Amino acid sequence: MTGLIATAEIELAAPAHAVWQALTDPEKIKTYFLGTQVDTDWVPGHPITWSGEYQGKAYQDHGTVLEVQPEQSLVVTHFSPMVGLPDVPENYHTITYRLAERDGTTHLALTQDNNRSAEEAAHSSAVWRDMLVGLKHVVEGAET
Repeated sequence: MTGLIATAEIELAAPAHAVWQALTDPEKIKTYFLGTQVDTDWVPGHPITWSGEYQGKAYQDHGTVLEVQPEQSLVVTHFSPMVGLPDVPENYHTITYRLAERDGTTHLALTQDNNRSAEEAAHSSAVWRDMLVGLKHVVEGAET
C-alpha cells in the first residue's frame, strides 16, 4: 500500500456469504452506494467501472479487479476523473475489502491507499464508513 491509508470497518450480523453477495451484486451495490452502477465480471485482471451521479455531476470511474477470494477478500484499483488528475497508475487507489466470519457475524475491514493528504484520507474514510452503514442495512435486512 502507498500513501496515506483511509480505513473503515464494521461488524455485520450476517454470514460472510450474504456480505459477499452484497459486495459483488450490482443491483445490491446500487442500493447502498449512492446509486452507483458497477460493471465488471469480477475476474482478476478484468476492468471494473462505477458510474452514476454525484452532487449533480455524472461520473464514470474505472479500475481493475486485482483479487477475488469469495467470502474472504476483494481487491480493486480505482481512478476517478473527477479529481482532475492525470489517468496514470500513480493516481489510482487500491481498495481492499477483507471479510472475517465468526459465529454467523462478519467483520468487514476496508482500506483505500494512495490518499494525497490526511484530509483526503479522512474524507475517504468517512465516505467508506457511510457506505458500510448502508451495506449493514442491506445485509442485515436481508437476513430477517
